[in-house]
Amino acid sequence: MLKKIKQRKQRKIKRVRKNLFGTAEKPRLSVFKSLNHIYVQVIDDTQSKTLASASTLSKEIADEIANAKSKVEKGKIVGTLVAKFALEQKVEKVVFDRGINRYHGRVQAVAEGAREGGLKF
Repeated sequence: MLKKIKQRKQRKIKRVRKNLFGTAEKPRLSVFKSLNHIYVQVIDDTQSKTLASASTLSKEIADEIANAKSKVEKGKIVGTLVAKFALEQKVEKVVFDRGINRYHGRVQAVAEGAREGGLKF
């Protein structure tokens, strides 16, 4: 049963990513969501290199995360942080990769936070 679930997840991820590819000019903003945390990376797929990353475990935003009331608020904070890191790397445009998740809730909050931080999708 566990094997079928993993295969189903991999099919969903492939379905989303077959149309997305991050380049040096427009890297991929990838979102991974676990039960308690959210992880975001800006990835250049041509070089297989992570340009910027942030998560709810990042030390830069530990105080803000502790004061956030919901996971959605935490997602928005992480989105603005990854946008700040990406702009430091001179990345302004990205392709949003939601992965297996629907564009709803925490994933949507990350996207909105990244937009507020200055990234363009």
